[in-house]
Amino acid sequence: MHSLAFLVGVAACASQVAAQAYTWKNVHTGGGGGWVGNVIFNTKQKNLAFLRTDIGGAYKYAPATDSWIPLVDWANNAEFDYWGTESIATDPVNPNNLYIEVGLYTNSWDPNNGTILKSTDQGATFTSIPLPFKVGGNMPGRGAGERLVIDPNNNNVLYLGARSGHGLWKSTNAGLTWTKTSLTATGTFAETPSDTSGYNSDPLGVGWIVVDTTGPSTAAGTSRIFVGVESIGSPSIWVSTDAGATFTAVPGQITNYLPHHGILAPAEKSIYVTYVDESGPFDGSHGVMYKYNITAGTWSNITPAQAISDNSYGFGGISIDAQRPGVVMAASLNQYYPDAQIWRSLDGGASWSTLYNYSYPPPNYQLAITRDYTWDISVAPWIQSYTTDTKQIGWGIEGLQIDPFDSNHFLYGTGLTLYGSHNLEQWDTVHNITLACLSQGIEETAVLGLVSPPTGAHLVSVVGDIGGWVHDNLDVAPPTLHVPVWGTSNGIDYAGNQPLSLVRTGGSAGQLATSTDGGHTWTQYANAGSLSSGKVAYSANATSIIWTPGSGVYVAKNGGAFVASTGIPSNAIIATDKSNDAYVYGAANGRLYVSKDGGATFTLTNVLGSAQSSNGIAVNNLGKAGELWTTTEHGMWHSTDFGKTVIGFSGGLTQGYAVAVGAPSTTGGTPSVFVAGTVNGVAGFYRTDNNSGSWSQIDTPQFRFGSVSGALLAGDPRIYRRVYIGTNGRGIFYGN
Repeated sequence: MHSLAFLVGVAACASQVAAQAYTWKNVHTGGGGGWVGNVIFNTKQKNLAFLRTDIGGAYKYAPATDSWIPLVDWANNAEFDYWGTESIATDPVNPNNLYIEVGLYTNSWDPNNGTILKSTDQGATFTSIPLPFKVGGNMPGRGAGERLVIDPNNNNVLYLGARSGHGLWKSTNAGLTWTKTSLTATGTFAETPSDTSGYNSDPLGVGWIVVDTTGPSTAAGTSRIFVGVESIGSPSIWVSTDAGATFTAVPGQITNYLPHHGILAPAEKSIYVTYVDESGPFDGSHGVMYKYNITAGTWSNITPAQAISDNSYGFGGISIDAQRPGVVMAASLNQYYPDAQIWRSLDGGASWSTLYNYSYPPPNYQLAITRDYTWDISVAPWIQSYTTDTKQIGWGIEGLQIDPFDSNHFLYGTGLTLYGSHNLEQWDTVHNITLACLSQGIEETAVLGLVSPPTGAHLVSVVGDIGGWVHDNLDVAPPTLHVPVWGTSNGIDYAGNQPLSLVRTGGSAGQLATSTDGGHTWTQYANAGSLSSGKVAYSANATSIIWTPGSGVYVAKNGGAFVASTGIPSNAIIATDKSNDAYVYGAANGRLYVSKDGGATFTLTNVLGSAQSSNGIAVNNLGKAGELWTTTEHGMWHSTDFGKTVIGFSGGLTQGYAVAVGAPSTTGGTPSVFVAGTVNGVAGFYRTDNNSGSWSQIDTPQFRFGSVSGALLAGDPRIYRRVYIGTNGRGIFYGN
């Protein structure tokens, strides 16, 4: 054991935190990279539309550039769940009014009740209105909707469908206060009732509300409203004829599927409903579509014949064309082979045409697809490397909308991106449209690893679900993902003395690959064995790979098999010295461990005060061996002698998470150190240039990056004060 000390002489300096004038931009990928729940058009103002995601917040449409503007980047650590968006309502009377229902989880993963974010300037500013229950923007069934609606006959009246048995709520003062209605059907379906985490066992609740503007109304608002609740085996669609005072089940309805979406077709005086047998957005093996004639009180099964024949998926997004009565479009949920399908009807669902057809013609009887569209992914060419099979249209399609002012413009969200077209009406003539990725401005990845090597690309990333990129140009979409494409890639590192040598891990057994050209090409590691997921570190000369898959610490040397390291806890976080190939550092439970043999054996060198957790570790990436920083729930510790002695930063930094090292102001000078943590009681992102504990806050009122503990950092060793922040849902940012 070696000595430790506290840096006490800088307390006065540390107590004054300067706000640094940083400029922040998203690292551009162009394709979104996550699930898009729905697009909500305003029905009064042309080109006014909003978009919701499950973990990446809400966006506003920018028609001049056909792109999207994020609206909730100001959400700070305490407001991290504002990035979970369950529903959006844009006012059909006063388009300046916007309501966003936010919250991530209804189980213990999110400690907060839900919130209504209200704007009176189309999303430029917001007021937060607390709800008395939780909201599940990233829960099963998040594709149902919309759960939040405004009454066009009295825009002070809003209805909100809740989860978890909380029922249907109503506001009569523009969302400021809410009262539970008398609807006793609360939507009892749960994906897995036995799930002890509460994620799959929570009832899906009230899925959608339709305010029937074709019926009677009073000064208090529309009298007749329809409500869809997520239940199977009992009535799931209910109607009120007294503005929500009382409800009755709509006669003649089916009860063997979940009604995920209900939309009003005013010219037809009908409601279209899509059904599925599971929660969605990524499951569903059976379903139907129905149309309810409000005047006659009758139901019609309008399920396309091809879907009845396939009998392997349900239905999600559905939309009418407000300019052309009888035109309706719908999407499958989830059809994984050979692709999702989109249907279009010109006669109110009596007949349907499809976006593609497939067959198995002789003599070989191999799959043949006739696509009635041109696929344009030029804004995100890397999508081609992700879509390695027959899927182009997508999956998880719960939101599909035709622009109410432009019959040629439609949009739909998938589990990967946002697609749509600006020549939709060609479907009805030449039957060939341009189906384009229209996700410019949306960045929705959950970032799992970042490195900024001293040579090659300034940034290489790994992210959840789609893998990650080499970012040769931070402002241009990369041409390809990491190949092989594994879906989720969990960890990445580079060898300090050979910085074009990289290693990354994937989420399945044996997924580990190395690169010798800065990440542009990858080779599967032959001796990865059955390990999976977790983080990875590369020794300075690329002779040792240290892997922490969650079940321990493992090391492989010179291309050999992985064996368990000794002398270090299984939950340790690891960093390799970027100059000395033999040294590897580990931190766990408020203790520092050092290996002098490339990660084979570790020795406990220091106990970091009273800390019980180890949250982050970083090393000098500028050619100086033996220098490292590590963070705990009680701050940050620094060593310059290979961990023999450590100094604690006591001046203001009381809690630390991710830590990173970047370029100094002058060559050979003290490096900049970046940390996500709490300084003087304020959770945020900070930088110090002198290792003294004098901190500058680098997040700004416009960019707070959500959860501090969930963020990742990488300092750029070539550009002074440049830092990269990886978020859980809004992709990667870079700041100067």
